[in-house]
Amino acid sequence: MTNERTDDSTRAHVFVSGTVQGVYYRATTRETAREAGVDGWVKNLDDGRVEAVFEGPEAAVESMVEWCHEGSPAADVRDVDVEYEEPQGENGFEIRY
Repeated sequence: MTNERTDDSTRAHVFVSGTVQGVYYRATTRETAREAGVDGWVKNLDDGRVEAVFEGPEAAVESMVEWCHEGSPAADVRDVDVEYEEPQGENGFEIRY
């Protein structure tokens, strides 16, 4: 089953820098995205950043982008870079390794 695109769906490709690895950032992102009804994925990058993709209703995706500025309680977010793209039909939300 694939997600049907609606007029208000969007995709945000996010790169988060700061102290965002080893502080449950990915797990908390997955939990928060699932609660928000957002599809996509999150993973650690070799350079210390976290990369994430959020797809879904525009308001829900925007709430996830805003959430990334705080992240998990132990995180110390320095910067969030966001690029908006056409949705690609993500289904569910997972941690990628």
